[in-house]
Amino acid sequence: MADTRPSVAECRSLLSRASDDELPALIAHHASDPRAGVRDLVRTASRLLARRQSEAQRLDALHGLEERLRSEGWVHVAGIDEVGRGALAGPVTAAAVVLPAGARITGLDDSKRLTPQRREELAVRIRAIAVTCAVAHVPAHIEDALGMTRTVHRAMELAISRLDPAPDHAITDGMRAGLTIPETPVVRGDSTVAAVAAASILAKVERDELMRSLAASYPDFAFDVNKGYGTPEHLQAIAEHGVCPLHRRSFAPCSAEPTLF
Repeated sequence: MADTRPSVAECRSLLSRASDDELPALIAHHASDPRAGVRDLVRTASRLLARRQSEAQRLDALHGLEERLRSEGWVHVAGIDEVGRGALAGPVTAAAVVLPAGARITGLDDSKRLTPQRREELAVRIRAIAVTCAVAHVPAHIEDALGMTRTVHRAMELAISRLDPAPDHAITDGMRAGLTIPETPVVRGDSTVAAVAAASILAKVERDELMRSLAASYPDFAFDVNKGYGTPEHLQAIAEHGVCPLHRRSFAPCSAEPTLF
């Protein structure tokens, strides 16, 4: 009697092309197939489905606060985050992002948990899907004049001011920024709120890109490698060459070093 079952290759094609909605039924249908090749395919598909379901649950949780705020009547809810606070050189950079309702970006997470390549890939997706997004840099000499807290607030204010349409509510990472719109501060917001995570990625990607572009002007400091942070090599370069205009003179050891320019 001819075997009317689909071949192993056909099963592989069916399972690989199935949507998340179709996959459970296909897995159940092929689970009793005695062929070793099909059993392997079912195990692989089951693990894939479990990962997808876990990621979907994680993303739903990331969007929970934004969805609650929308249900309360807020329309454009922006997430804000900053990077560069602890660097010895370069700007403090803030990003603001409004994501559309229902948006889900697989892999979205706190920028610190992601590789540089993954951050750049996600930044492209964020820019493509966002209702609006913006980034603002506040340079070192402004930080020297204002101090860090006011500099971070200024960077956030600038980023928010560049959004179009303007947001009516903001979610900030860990602290209030003194914005002119209502704020909801969330501790560890960059890892628990989707729009803040998206902002952390955009801020990190754009600041890193800026530091790479500035490296050629100040070759002694390898800003393309250290991005202005106090690595041992960067500290040694400061000891040997002094500081440049990108350095924060209010930060030790930059305050004790002569300037090159």
